[in-house]
Amino acid sequence: MRRWAIGLLASGLVVLAGAYVAHMWRRAAPADAPRIEVEIEPGDTLARAAARLERAGVVSSGARFRLLARLLGGARPVQPGLYEFRAGEGWGRVLEKLQRGDVLVLRIVIPEGLPSVLVHERLMAAPRLVGEVEVPPEGSVLPATWDYRPGETRAAVLRRMQQGMERTLAELWAKRSPATPVKTPHEAVILASIVEKETARPEERRRVAGLYANRLKAGMRLEADPTVIYPVTQGRPLGRRIRRSELRADTGWNTYVRAGLPRGPITNPGRAALEAVLDPEVHDFLFMVADGTGGHAFARTLAEHEANVARWYALRRERGEM
Repeated sequence: MRRWAIGLLASGLVVLAGAYVAHMWRRAAPADAPRIEVEIEPGDTLARAAARLERAGVVSSGARFRLLARLLGGARPVQPGLYEFRAGEGWGRVLEKLQRGDVLVLRIVIPEGLPSVLVHERLMAAPRLVGEVEVPPEGSVLPATWDYRPGETRAAVLRRMQQGMERTLAELWAKRSPATPVKTPHEAVILASIVEKETARPEERRRVAGLYANRLKAGMRLEADPTVIYPVTQGRPLGRRIRRSELRADTGWNTYVRAGLPRGPITNPGRAALEAVLDPEVHDFLFMVADGTGGHAFARTLAEHEANVARWYALRRERGEM
């Protein structure tokens, strides 16, 4: 009877010990636990990785971590890279990150329509990038969320952004519609940059692109306000109304002065604006003006347009804007 009791007690202790190990293996770190970064080098074995974890304070014993990893963690190798752990994090969670290659990644967001001077500012302000870059050529960067790793160079990140634009433009150019008025990929970027700045409504992009296609084909001036503002601010907000002298200035971008496209892009257009320009809506609209809701009122004739403008001015007077 005594042996039976001792055996039962021993079995219970084993179960409890197993439950404790399982709990400690999978436990989450406290929410306020310090973050610890560990670099696992290419070619590191589990033993080397365990030693690095012990030196950093992620695990209390590299030898025990290695033993438990072999017993409970499977045979997958650890992956190189920079990792972020929390103090007190369960060793099983630590091992899973190493085996998945769940490395530390930071992100920089480039919104659609962000001009290159502001792309440059974001790159220079992005934490844990190194090196410097010049302001990239306007229209050369693809707006998107870009991942990067701590210690990466700004030049490498910018290169990926520009390669993203090159790939996207090549893909869309290959399936362009016969309705597009542009003759080269560069012209597509120029016109897409105007469409990007003229409307923030996704449902309007192809219609606005179609309107500009009609004006280009008819030899009309585009008369796009953002092309007046760009040479004044290099894409930054103007913060005031456009002056008459600016509307008359022949800057090379001002589409109130000359017919055709401006000398270059006025921002970095996103994929949707490029798609709109390379597959514009087919219609006979030639004019547009703001409608007071964030969109535009479109017109086929000058008389229709002047009526839309009168309604827009009346609305602005009601709002106290004029």
